[in-house]
Amino acid sequence: MKKAKLIVIIVISILAFIIFLQNTESVETKILFMNVAMPRAILLILTFIAGFVAGTITTSLLLRKSGKKKTVTQDSSNSR
Repeated sequence: MKKAKLIVIIVISILAFIIFLQNTESVETKILFMNVAMPRAILLILTFIAGFVAGTITTSLLLRKSGKKKTVTQDSSNSR
């Protein structure tokens, strides 16, 4: 299972790298109230990183909440 996970991560990373290299033209992007001109590859990389960070934070918060619920349930069942 670990090998399959590693292979999937490598394939996704290679595809992302190819997509980044193919999109080098400059684009204008509105960020909050500013207009920023940057290569599309940079915009894609920043979006990819932001999505990864958001997913990691969401997953850790959900796992932490489910862990607390189990602890509370176990503590209340032990006190009876």
